[in-house]
Amino acid sequence: MSRRRVSIPLPTAGEVALGLLLAGLAGLPVLRTWALHLGATEAELDATLPGDDRTPSADLVATRAITVRAPADVVWPWVAQIGADRGGFYSYDALENLVGCGVRSADRVEPAWQTVRVGDAVALHPDLVLRVAVVEPGRALVLEGNAAPGEQQPPYGFTWAFVLRAAPGGGTRLVVRERYVRAGTAAKVVTEIASVASTVMSEKMLRGIRDRAERAGAAR
Repeated sequence: MSRRRVSIPLPTAGEVALGLLLAGLAGLPVLRTWALHLGATEAELDATLPGDDRTPSADLVATRAITVRAPADVVWPWVAQIGADRGGFYSYDALENLVGCGVRSADRVEPAWQTVRVGDAVALHPDLVLRVAVVEPGRALVLEGNAAPGEQQPPYGFTWAFVLRAAPGGGTRLVVRERYVRAGTAAKVVTEIASVASTVMSEKMLRGIRDRAERAGAAR
């Protein structure tokens, strides 16, 4: 008894492209969630952090974290001197400088940059300044996107929190949270794009702070 050979038509190039596009779109929510929660534990995602009350109606929140094998008092000085006009952001300076930030990330703690007070200006860019909303030395620094009169306002409400917590087994968990309050389609588009760039820059920044603090801790 002979068997009939069944011919299975191969998909066209267009069908393959459409399938890949649909698969990519289906994976976007998962990729977005991963990007917004990079390195953070469930407990850290659920935790109320200093500065959260500044943006109670935030509709986009990114919480990212890393473990630093050094005590909080060694990590804090690197956080305290963050700013384009201070110690930089310990990230990809070359990329930041493409848009005119004028950043040069410090490799040492500068005593002149260690005093941080509520209301102080912290520059992201020469034309974009955040203000210190909360400062708890050794524990938390929260920057807020409320510029002083005459300064450029961000297109959305924004807080950027750096929080130091004890890590299980010793060391420090550095938790960084961004909270956006968006009004209108334009602000939502801007913040979605910003959150993608922020994932790349924040991942490098977390590693930058970790590496500097661990070297300082080892030297001490």
